[in-house]
Amino acid sequence: MGNNGLVTRPASTRAARLDQVCAAAVEVARAGITEVDASDVGEHLQAVAEGERLVTHYFECRLAGYRGWRWAVTVTRVPRSRNVTICETVLLPGTDALLAPGWLPWQERLKPGDLGPGDLLPTPPDDERLAPGYLLSDDPAVEETAWELGLGRARVLSREGRAEAAQRWYDGEHGPSAPISTAAPAAARCGTCGFYLPLAGQLRQAFGACGNFYAPDDGRVVSADHGCGAHSETLIEAAETAVDEMPTVYDDSAVEAVAVSRAPGSVEGAEPAEPYGHS
Repeated sequence: MGNNGLVTRPASTRAARLDQVCAAAVEVARAGITEVDASDVGEHLQAVAEGERLVTHYFECRLAGYRGWRWAVTVTRVPRSRNVTICETVLLPGTDALLAPGWLPWQERLKPGDLGPGDLLPTPPDDERLAPGYLLSDDPAVEETAWELGLGRARVLSREGRAEAAQRWYDGEHGPSAPISTAAPAAARCGTCGFYLPLAGQLRQAFGACGNFYAPDDGRVVSADHGCGAHSETLIEAAETAVDEMPTVYDDSAVEAVAVSRAPGSVEGAEPAEPYGHS
């Protein structure tokens, strides 16, 4: 058999031709915007061909809070007719329109601190951060208590869960890049602090809890290279201020001679001492 060529004809990529009758129906399209007052519809911006005898007219939107939005009115007509009818009217955002943030599922909208007293946050059964407790883990601290079937916790942190938590802690306010850590002395690192309580398992290598009542991170997980000014070995010696001792100065010219009278019965130094007893 010979080559019969393409069975189907390729679709045409030629742009639709602007129908002049529909393009001239600007006022018809403007009259189709009945949702708002006429003052909220601004100047005619452009007419775009959507298909054969199908044109969309764009108008400026003057509604408060809709900067950059446009009214779009699509009109059409039947063949060999000059009567234009309206297909639809819609308000569309332009290239510089002010838009609301994109919708996200509630699981992705949650942030740390959103969970309040009485709130319930269900964990999906296929959460990659968790693994069944009966599976052997690569964390010895988990295997000691949770590997036996039917014992221990139903699920424990998986490798992905531990890595995600470690990265979040390290990059947060309790890691080495926190402002309080960068302002602390270079030697004042949590890993060398007496108040540092290392975690168990593989996280022990890089994280621990702060047990210093006076530290801003008390009761929180901190990285070993985090730091603050409340390090246990931060010793401040009292500065010794030398005080020069001034010499004692006597001013003889200011001494005033005072006559002292002897009291009755007093004895002169030249007189002999009286014998003991009385006659």
